[in-house]
Amino acid sequence: MTTTTWTSAEWATDEFAGDLRAFLADALGVVDRVDVVAVRPWSALWRVAAAGRTSYVKQNCPGQAHEARLMARLARLVPDHVVPVLAADPVRDLLLTADLGPTVHDRGGAGDPAVWTRIAADSADLQRRLVGALDDQHLTVLAPADATTYVADAVGRLAALPPTDPRRLAPEVAVLLEALLPTVDRWSDRVEDLGLPLTLLHNDLHAENVVLAPDGGLRFFDFGDAVVGDPLAGLYVPLAMARESLGVPADDPLLWRIADAALEVWSDLASPADLRAALPAALQLGRIARVESWRRCVVTMTPQERAEFGSAPAARLASLLDPPPLGGRAALG
Repeated sequence: MTTTTWTSAEWATDEFAGDLRAFLADALGVVDRVDVVAVRPWSALWRVAAAGRTSYVKQNCPGQAHEARLMARLARLVPDHVVPVLAADPVRDLLLTADLGPTVHDRGGAGDPAVWTRIAADSADLQRRLVGALDDQHLTVLAPADATTYVADAVGRLAALPPTDPRRLAPEVAVLLEALLPTVDRWSDRVEDLGLPLTLLHNDLHAENVVLAPDGGLRFFDFGDAVVGDPLAGLYVPLAMARESLGVPADDPLLWRIADAALEVWSDLASPADLRAALPAALQLGRIARVESWRRCVVTMTPQERAEFGSAPAARLASLLDPPPLGGRAALG
């Protein structure tokens, strides 16, 4: 795959079908059936039946073509936290994983606060165990110290697009984001002062990307959006989704109990009080990771796909103006 000529139409070609069949045959032997689960501009997923068992094979767009390589590493380092990897081709970003059954969401677990607490704690444990282990994974690094520059560059780039471009950031929003830059600086300083190491951010961790393994443990999948950054920023998606699923306000103590399960993992490096105080700022920086993953996807979209999804980076950037999903605007100080 190349970033200059590739489009999602590749997944419908005979050439790709041949490559996919060869990959599956090497991994599984005789394949009985391959069914499309989803084809989107950013990734495609197929369900595979072979030897009486089901598995899933996935490929990402070029901007997110790190997942097979990353999952192969995670399967070695933290196998108790990720779905089993049956085969991985890092060059073509083809990833084959075992089917562990319905997701936590499909099991009805998204409405259970205890499930969100487990997701928060287990994802933090995964992060802690991966500190220093991902330097060669070619993942985007979003350090807190670089947040203001990233936002300023994104505002300038997206606001400069023609009015007819679906990726364009509205001028009135650009003005507000430019005025927010000193605040982004303060968020960055607050998070940096904790001194936590950079590590993996799943960046799309919600109940539909978690399954319950036969041993009762949670297993994570779908790391296409992953980046490296401040660990607390990785709580943005799960806390936002927990708040939505549980139907609670941002200042509900239930959300803090979920967050505390993750903060406990880092409490030997910073005090619980300091971690809690910095968390709302870290969650705002977590929004930048969502901008980045969408930016990577939009690059190779067709004009038709951009008409539907091209506004996503600008929308995620504009969300920096919203209060964090936990604590509300007042928690930012």
